[in-house]
Amino acid sequence: MAVALLVAAGSGERLGAGGPKAFAELAGRPMLAWSLDALRGAGIEEIVVAVPPDMVGAAVPLDAGGRVVAGGATRSESVRAALAAAPPGDVVVHDAARPLVTPEHFRAALAALAGADCAIAAAPVTDTVKEAGPDRLVSATLDRSRLWAIQTPQAFRRAALERALAVDAAVLARATDDAWLVERTGGTVRVVESTPANLKVTTPFDLRLAEHLLADRLSPPPAPGRA
Repeated sequence: MAVALLVAAGSGERLGAGGPKAFAELAGRPMLAWSLDALRGAGIEEIVVAVPPDMVGAAVPLDAGGRVVAGGATRSESVRAALAAAPPGDVVVHDAARPLVTPEHFRAALAALAGADCAIAAAPVTDTVKEAGPDRLVSATLDRSRLWAIQTPQAFRRAALERALAVDAAVLARATDDAWLVERTGGTVRVVESTPANLKVTTPFDLRLAEHLLADRLSPPPAPGRA
């Protein structure tokens, strides 16, 4: 049995929503509700949601198997707080800022844990990527055939994630994803192919794009015989 940690403690400052990003309205619902639907669609009922400390009493659409905890100052501190409140089992971590996640994303990440400590959703990089220093002069052009844009969900063997998170706050603050923390301990991380449609909502443009994509997903199919 797997448990989900839904990270929903971001401030949403760049989104300009006037409150925590995960509670911003998206297609008539709080953004985090879309991820909760996908988790339940994948058969994951044990869900721990990390929210800003002042939002712990807020209405979160959870069932009896879920709980809400206060997040930390950084993303990985929020993950650590949620993990401490989670029941036993393998763990899947997801950012509530990726509301277009599907049940298949969760199922695929958990299935890919066979023979690995961690499995992460990622989209192949299609742009040319160059490396440059503070002077903006290019020092290298990277081989994009080996590059992946990392997303969530990220699935973990519980012991591997607990080891990875057992570091001080300075290390946690450097982590842009939890898989990097597992890599630091020598753990194995497997990529699970996803698509750019599993986008992260950061700006007002992202929010509008997510609304359009959700509208397409929710639209009924055309009637037979109609173009």
